[in-house]
Amino acid sequence: MQNLLPEPPATRLPADAEADEALASAAATGTVEAFKAVAAKYPAYSAAWAPLAADALNSGEPVTAYAYARTGYHRGLDALRRNGWKGHGPVPWSHEANQGFLRCLHSLSLAAAAIGEADEAARCAQFLRDSDPAAADALT
Repeated sequence: MQNLLPEPPATRLPADAEADEALASAAATGTVEAFKAVAAKYPAYSAAWAPLAADALNSGEPVTAYAYARTGYHRGLDALRRNGWKGHGPVPWSHEANQGFLRCLHSLSLAAAAIGEADEAARCAQFLRDSDPAAADALT
């Protein structure tokens, strides 16, 4: 069966050059403290929360990862809504400014699974795939 209704347009978050630069600098440093400083200075910037969640997962701290990922996820939802997203439709992985949100969504799925929240883990994994299958493929 083919869906005859048009799909909503893709949502592309605006770039934040200052936050992007701070994140790149933190990545060059490579320390959790550097990433925490970016998240503290730019708390609405999902991409700042994504490496913190990933590091916590890699360090065997799923509750901490869950908190970081959920923060980045919700800040990303806020940004998507401000930019015309209506709760569904594509959020392209190829658009770099969307990647922080998508990374947080992926980490949230993993962290939820690690703490036994199987339903949430499945919902987040499906939301990631629905947002852009390329994101799910790239992150898994």
